[in-house]
Amino acid sequence: MEIRHLHYLSEIVRHNSFTKAAEALHITQPTISKMIKNLENELNFEVFDRDGKQVKLTAEGKAIYDYAIPILELFEQLQAEINDLAYLNKGSIRIGLPPMAGSSFFPSVIKSFQDKYPGIAMKLIEDGAKKIEEQVRNGLLDVGVVLEPIDTEAFDSFPVIEDRLRVILHPSHPLAGNAQIGLSQLAQERFILFNTDFALHDRIINECRMIGFNPLIVYESSQWDFIGEMVAENLGIAMLPDRICQLLDPAKVTTAALIEPSIPWRLAMVWKRTGYLSLATREWIAFNRQRFANEKGRLD
Repeated sequence: MEIRHLHYLSEIVRHNSFTKAAEALHITQPTISKMIKNLENELNFEVFDRDGKQVKLTAEGKAIYDYAIPILELFEQLQAEINDLAYLNKGSIRIGLPPMAGSSFFPSVIKSFQDKYPGIAMKLIEDGAKKIEEQVRNGLLDVGVVLEPIDTEAFDSFPVIEDRLRVILHPSHPLAGNAQIGLSQLAQERFILFNTDFALHDRIINECRMIGFNPLIVYESSQWDFIGEMVAENLGIAMLPDRICQLLDPAKVTTAALIEPSIPWRLAMVWKRTGYLSLATREWIAFNRQRFANEKGRLD
């Protein structure tokens, strides 16, 4: 019995047809039939019940099929790892980044990684943390940066950055110039938030509700700089992490620490707990784990 026997068997079951399986495998129908017949002769029993037009496994064939699926998955993982070891510099990584992370501190991280591994292709997807988490979960991204808390049953992770939200105000606002602003002081304000794809959207609304009011949301956006510009036009107030506030034009807006409660902004890098991680992805994870651990050490 060979791996290709198991491969042909699984394709026939998947397509419920010898002919369609042969087309998917780019071989002729007589070839696939001959391979299955050779397997049956070797095993001395029939794998498929040939009575009628439907493709149906015999009891013995079902037993082989049940073992074939995990064997084929492991074989694919083995092939991928062998290729990784041989061709690390030709690997690729699909990375999801929220806009604030992508524009504030990850460009320098990516530059350092590319300097070390110039042959690794990096596909960057910029989106809200909730969508990034969903895409990592579904295997559409290899790794992503999301807002804590993390689903620890689904993901492995390590912390990337920790910050606190600040309130962004137009310079003419009555609270402008305050060093700190309590969340309850904003109950009558017009809120400018990230849209619903962003975990921060729900976080701010929930914190407002916990202290007794529903925020009046007048605008939503997917871009932090656009949110800052709308505050600069006196269209409402907003909340962004401190390190993002430092990128805003102080001539156009003013900021104050949010208190009672303060709202943390903790980002983590996540990847699926199960399934195969390419060597390129594992190098990216290890590189970032060391990088952000060093940065935290310098800050402590």
